[in-house]
Amino acid sequence: MTLSRSLRGPTSAAAMAAWLAVCGCSPVGGVKITAVPADQSLREQVVIRHPGWVSNRIVVLDISGILMNAHSPGLFSEGEHGVSLVVEKLDKAASDRRVKAVVLRINSPGGTVTASDILYQEIAAFRQKTGKPVVAYFQDVAASGAYYLACAADEIIAQRTTVTGSIGVIMQMVDLSGVLGNLGISSDAIKSGPFKDAGSPLREMKPDERAVFQGMVDDFYQKFVDVVDAGRPKLDREGVIKLADGRVYTAEQALAAGLIDRIGTLEEAVSAAQERAGIDAAHVVMYRRPLTWAPNLYARAPGVGGPTINLFNINLPFDWTLRPQFMYIWDVRE
Repeated sequence: MTLSRSLRGPTSAAAMAAWLAVCGCSPVGGVKITAVPADQSLREQVVIRHPGWVSNRIVVLDISGILMNAHSPGLFSEGEHGVSLVVEKLDKAASDRRVKAVVLRINSPGGTVTASDILYQEIAAFRQKTGKPVVAYFQDVAASGAYYLACAADEIIAQRTTVTGSIGVIMQMVDLSGVLGNLGISSDAIKSGPFKDAGSPLREMKPDERAVFQGMVDDFYQKFVDVVDAGRPKLDREGVIKLADGRVYTAEQALAAGLIDRIGTLEEAVSAAQERAGIDAAHVVMYRRPLTWAPNLYARAPGVGGPTINLFNINLPFDWTLRPQFMYIWDVRE
């Protein structure tokens, strides 16, 4: 745990330890109170060191949790901005001549349409500008928007227990008008146009409003199909559409359908990246903030995502169901 300047010193440290104990977070064996380095830029950490002298690097870059174009709040900070962090890591890999390839370790049910598309375009731009190969490796879940961005990679490898697919778009909204009516509460909006409050949770949606939103969902769906069609050369557009009904697939089903290239482990994904880069040996590295630690290649990225229930991240923003959002996501709440 890292504390800011205002929490430094014996008194503050003791107070913080007491506060953690009251909250059920005993500091014994689990809390580290230390000064925060002024330089918070990403640092390289070697997680697999090749024996002998070698300068080449393969970067393992994590993309996990709900893909949101926003910060993921931490206990004592605003947390990392998920999209920005991935772009920062790509930029660092692009500027380092020793980096010969990147492995995207993906464990995500997807997220917003915009976050997914930004990451897709950034990965594609990285490949085009640097010429460095990118291999996508799927862990537990790589669905919807997570699959969308993986289509920018040179190759997709999935763990044999991976769940993937869910090609489609959802705009999840709620209608609280019945509850408000039972409480004797009504909504009355003064608006500049008939569609200004479309999607409001305070009243039932009208048919013409539903038609407008359906048209937008259909448009985003076509963009998703375009991305998969472009990224999976073994599939034609009609083949993609047959697979793109929102369902998820096991790794074996995805392989048979042409959605992934092969089934393999993280080590095999690293080897594939090394082979595509045309090198015989390389150190495997990850990028971390100061004071974070990755004991091995399987270490989870710090500050990204949260615990999952039924494969769905529970670290969600407060307005998740109240504010209409277009999502490339496998939504298991339905």
